[in-house]
Amino acid sequence: MSGPGVLHALEDIGRVVQNALCFNPRNWSRDNVDDALVGSPIEAVRQFFALLEERQISFVLVGGIALLYYVEGRNTQDLDLVVATEDLKKLPEVEIVEQDLYFARGKFRGLQVDFLLTTNPLFRRVRQEYVTQAHLLDREVPIATVEGLLLLKLYALPSLYRQGNFGRVNVYESDIAALVYRYEPEMAPLLDIVAEYVGEGDVTSLRQIVAEIEERTRRFKRG
Repeated sequence: MSGPGVLHALEDIGRVVQNALCFNPRNWSRDNVDDALVGSPIEAVRQFFALLEERQISFVLVGGIALLYYVEGRNTQDLDLVVATEDLKKLPEVEIVEQDLYFARGKFRGLQVDFLLTTNPLFRRVRQEYVTQAHLLDREVPIATVEGLLLLKLYALPSLYRQGNFGRVNVYESDIAALVYRYEPEMAPLLDIVAEYVGEGDVTSLRQIVAEIEERTRRFKRG
C-alpha cells in the first residue's frame, strides 16, 4: 500500500517519534543529547532559553514539556511559557503569529512557542508563587511546580468543555490524573484557588471531575 496519504501518515509518525525524543526534558542532559538530536528542535530550544537569559526575561516553563519533567507518557511539539506581555517586545527574533489578551503564539527558528501572558491573574500567580528550578540543557530553568501545572490545567478545563474540544479535555484530564497519581497533591486548596478565577458553576464541575479522578487513581493503586 502506498500513496500520498500513507506518506503523510509516515511523516506524522516520524514527527511524533522525533518530538517524543526532542521535547522530553529527560533527554536534555549533556549525556543524552547525542548526535541524533543535533540540528533537531532541541537546538532551537537551547538557543531560545539562552536568548531569554540574555534578555533577562522572567518566565516559567509550563505545558507539555514541564509535565514531562514530572511524569512520563506525554507527547508535545511546542514550548509553553508564562511571560509578561511587555517582555514579548524584547524578543524581536520571535515572530508573533497570534495574540490576544491572555495568550500569544510565536515562531522561533521553526520552534512553536506558546506564551501565557501575565495579564491573566492566575497565570501571573503561577509565575510568582508556583515555580521551582530544573537543570535542563546545561542551565537552570524556572519550571512550574506540580501544583502550578495543576492550577493551569484545572483553570483551562471549563473553557475546553464549553468549546466542545473533547480531544484536549481528554488530554488535560489525563495530565491531571497522572500528576495526582504520582504526587498525591492536596487538591482541595488548589480548587479553592481556581475558584477565585472561574465561575461558580465551573467550580462545581471541577470539584466533581477531581473527585472522579482521585477515586479512579485510588482504585488503580488498590488494584
